[in-house]
Amino acid sequence: MKIGIIGTGYVGLPTGVGLAELGNEVFCIDNDVSKIETLQSGKPTIFEDGLDEMLLSNIRSGRLKFTTSMREGVENADVVILAVGTPPHPITKEADMCYIHAAAEELAPYLQGYTVIATKSTVPVGTGDEVEKIIRSRNPRADFDVVSLPEFLREGFAVHDFFNPDRIVIGANSAKATNLLKELYKPFEGKTEILFVRRRSSETIKYASNAFLAMKIHYINEMANFCEKAGADIYEVAKGMGLDNRIGGRFLNPGPGYGGSCFPKDTNAMAYMGRQYGVELTLIEAAIRGNDARKTEMANRVLEVIKTIPDAKVAVLGLAFKNGTDDCRESPAMQIVAELLKHNVQLKVYDIKAMENAAKILGNKVEYATSITDAVDGADVLVILTEWPEFKKINLEEVKELMNTPNIVDLRNLLSSEEAKKLGFSYQCIGQ
Repeated sequence: MKIGIIGTGYVGLPTGVGLAELGNEVFCIDNDVSKIETLQSGKPTIFEDGLDEMLLSNIRSGRLKFTTSMREGVENADVVILAVGTPPHPITKEADMCYIHAAAEELAPYLQGYTVIATKSTVPVGTGDEVEKIIRSRNPRADFDVVSLPEFLREGFAVHDFFNPDRIVIGANSAKATNLLKELYKPFEGKTEILFVRRRSSETIKYASNAFLAMKIHYINEMANFCEKAGADIYEVAKGMGLDNRIGGRFLNPGPGYGGSCFPKDTNAMAYMGRQYGVELTLIEAAIRGNDARKTEMANRVLEVIKTIPDAKVAVLGLAFKNGTDDCRESPAMQIVAELLKHNVQLKVYDIKAMENAAKILGNKVEYATSITDAVDGADVLVILTEWPEFKKINLEEVKELMNTPNIVDLRNLLSSEEAKKLGFSYQCIGQ
């Protein structure tokens, strides 16, 4: 099939590479000229494990192309996938649909033959109806269907998840669109559940899934706070909970709160839609408030440690919202850093992959380390904010020699509390 993908970000690029690997002719379309030139040269513009090799091999095979031309990518395409951003509105927090609407407007004149327009961006319920109206008004003679094709790719594991999906959800209101997408996803038959539902149900599934996972994360963080006061161990509690197959063990890891490009945006958008439809989504609303407050609570733990240390220097390990990605959008780490900066704390920061993206946000407000040891050299407190495996392997004896004062605030519970305390560190973690 010929497939056009509009948008080359964290959703569009891995999706395009994956579909090309399955043997399709894929055109990835973006209006950012420099980004397209970088991708044409075979260099990925985001970090995803395994993406660079697969990107280059599919460019060389001729199956994967990058273009700024909507006409080139859309004409005679069997499927056109919308994978542009839907950022939150700064005030209402609803999903901003300007990029979706603009893409629909721009692609409409180039449709030739029957085409399925698939919305892969996370969009409010009813967006398919809006996209359909826009295209119909711009090109009344076009032969097309609009479907919902929500993505469930985890950042840092997007390539793996594309080829090993938990499920594939397709929201189609026509048999013709359903049959075409069955053919597109034929390589996954027998390997995963392919669920065909109504378009509005599909649009809801994405939001309902992310909101539920966000609530689960917030719940375990509240239980972690309880365990700290009650003398219980959150990991023992989480294991006991997770063994109940009605609950499951995933997303029961305590930490500084949920973040990233999906959970904060999608929970806020879901809450906004609830208010629009007059439905009380009290659990989601409570999770949003609690998760927002958690970043301040985590920053206060650091401030409590340094309050008696004059001109304290804080080493921060981790800026990405989770390991395996360079994405700092809505990162709990970045939000905690911002909270500490409000109190004029001296920070020296380091991340395995996200230094460049973090620097675009933080500018000259912090000092940037070149390594773990550089970060901790002369520090009074070591704060761990992202769960990179490399941080788990740090040599605590060496760290203690480099630090001015042996304090650790481990907000990802990566280190051994026994080892840290044995070496003379004041060690704080979550839920223990």
